Amino acid sequence: MTTQDTNYTYSFSGKKLDFSSPLVMGILNITPDSFFDGGRYTDEKNSLVQVEKMLTEGASIIDIGSYSTRPGAKEISEDEECQRLSSVLKSIRKEFNQAILSIDTFRSTIAQKAIAEGGDLINDISGGTMDNKMFETIGRLKVPYVLMHIQGTPETMQQNPVYKHVVEDVKTYLQEKIIQLNKAGVEQIIIDPGFGFGKTVEHNFELLKNLAQFKTLGYPILAGLSRKSIINKVLGIKAADALNGTSVLNTVALLNGASILRVHDVKEAMECIRLTAKYLTSRNGTRIK
Repeated sequence: MTTQDTNYTYSFSGKKLDFSSPLVMGILNITPDSFFDGGRYTDEKNSLVQVEKMLTEGASIIDIGSYSTRPGAKEISEDEECQRLSSVLKSIRKEFNQAILSIDTFRSTIAQKAIAEGGDLINDISGGTMDNKMFETIGRLKVPYVLMHIQGTPETMQQNPVYKHVVEDVKTYLQEKIIQLNKAGVEQIIIDPGFGFGKTVEHNFELLKNLAQFKTLGYPILAGLSRKSIINKVLGIKAADALNGTSVLNTVALLNGASILRVHDVKEAMECIRLTAKYLTSRNGTRIK
């Protein structure tokens, strides 16, 4: 059992992320085809309402995605991704000036434009593998970067993913990418083992069970488990029915050292954090190691 002891503070754009306690990243998909909420927040009005709801419920970060990366997702052009993102991002920034906005993209050009239009950090599902200019772009922008592991691409990643030792393989991948990022001048890194991105259910549970091992990399850990197949395939349910399962696995992730929960349902994730914190400090007010 592992506690939250990653005492980093990331500073950027006059804002801060304090990782002394776990944080929630609320998902805002402005796509028509995301696996759970595709089409709900494609217009600015609904997006703003959802952002306000997530911030009110306790989200520290809003993660805006304009390109669906669900398994089997088809590629869209850079222009289309930019068109989806630009006006919504500007509206959110205008309405919620102090909110910390993450941009979910693997394209360096989109990253640069989004930061210029009010984004604060970049969440790259490809770990720099789908755009060889991403690391140098992040180094130049001096913003935090979510480094995620993926095997393949969103279109192909679930076609028989294979690992020799999934925990060791993913950890080695992240170590190598961290070295590259540091050389590019990127210091504020968040690592993500990439649940559901080129992994079987068994791979995902092995990573979750050994999540604490990733703490040795020296950076905050993001767990993105919300309503994914790691839950749905085991329980034989659809994503719409996976909130309870998400809360269960989010709790496991917290106990194993997760610093950020990336979720569709902020209120329930905050409850997981509060209850887990109470559990970990329940013995005479002393944190259990």
